[in-house]
Amino acid sequence: MPSFDLVSKTDMMEMKNAILMAQKEINARYDFKGSDVSLELKDTTIELKAEDDYKMKAALEILRGQLVKRNIGQRCIDPQKIEPSGNRMMKQTINIKNGIEKEKAKAINKIIKESGLKVTSSIMDDKIRMTAKKIDDLQGAYQMLRTNKEVDIELQMENMKRD
Repeated sequence: MPSFDLVSKTDMMEMKNAILMAQKEINARYDFKGSDVSLELKDTTIELKAEDDYKMKAALEILRGQLVKRNIGQRCIDPQKIEPSGNRMMKQTINIKNGIEKEKAKAINKIIKESGLKVTSSIMDDKIRMTAKKIDDLQGAYQMLRTNKEVDIELQMENMKRD
C-alpha cells in the first residue's frame, strides 16, 4: 500500500539566509535610515529589535517577504508579543516551529478521520504516517490538510512509498 510521512520541518540554512537578506534590505531602506533595527537567529527563535511599533511591523513584513522568496512557509514562524527591552527599544521573539507536537498530531488525525477519505494515519514521534490503497487518496488528504485552517503548521511529504 502507498504511504508517506507527514512532517513539519524548517530548513534552518534557508531561514538563516532569509534573515540575512531581510537585515540587508532593512539596512538599505530609506525609512530605516539612522535607526537601530536588528534580526538575530538564536537556535529556534529569531530576536527582532527596533525603536518603535512601526519599525517592528515593517521589519517583520520584510522578513515574511524574504521567507516567501526562499520557499519557507509563513506558518513556520510564530511571532510573540512586542515587549519593551529598555533603552527606548522594543523586542519581539519569533519562534520557529519544527516538528508536529502530540496535540497537533491528534488534531490532524481527527481531521483525516472526519474527512471521509479512505486514508489511515498513525502518530510516530514528531511525524504522522499516512497510508491508503490509492496514491490519489493520499495526495487528496495531503492537499486537504495543507489548506485546512485548523492546521497552523507547515506540512511536507517525506519518505513516499509506492507499492
